[in-house]
Amino acid sequence: MGSASVADMPISARRGVGHAGRGDGMAQITIMPLAADDAVIAALSAMLIEAVAEGAGMSFMHPLTPAAAAAFWADSLARAARGERVVLGAWLEGALLGSVTLILDLPENQPHRAEIAKMVTRRAARGRRIGSALLAAAEAEAASRGRRLIVLDTAADGGAAMFYERNGYTLAGTIPDFALTPHGALTATLVYWKQLPPAAPP
Repeated sequence: MGSASVADMPISARRGVGHAGRGDGMAQITIMPLAADDAVIAALSAMLIEAVAEGAGMSFMHPLTPAAAAAFWADSLARAARGERVVLGAWLEGALLGSVTLILDLPENQPHRAEIAKMVTRRAARGRRIGSALLAAAEAEAASRGRRLIVLDTAADGGAAMFYERNGYTLAGTIPDFALTPHGALTATLVYWKQLPPAAPP
């Protein structure tokens, strides 16, 4: 993948970020950590509500209220401010179109790994490789912090198994009837892992 427009990104997140456009002249994304801000929380909430309504396994039931979504993101960004996670956002032409969370706050006997959660993009922005760019940035951030193993899960129904497999993740196994879909049906969850190469020197 080509290099993205990452002037505002932390150095640790610049490695591995891909081009979000589909041809010459297309705008590129900028990926950076997000901080608590009313406009950011509103944009994140809109993405989450849209994803839940479409059936994505995000740990919420449909309909997800704006208040509940905003409360979730306010808490997540507060955890990020404490260093427990990194919430990355993908910006394209001034609009926040995607996000992924890298969870770092794990048990003390697991300092070598991190978890991916809440990978979400706006419906109108899909097909621009924003998800792949976000995932690459999260992996680079993890590697820069000495995290060598990434673990994640995705729902069997309405999940993103093919996306993660295309990006090098290995299926560890399936847990049947793990959770309800946003619309109330039981679904299995698929657990994936990926080992990261050491971070490149600064």
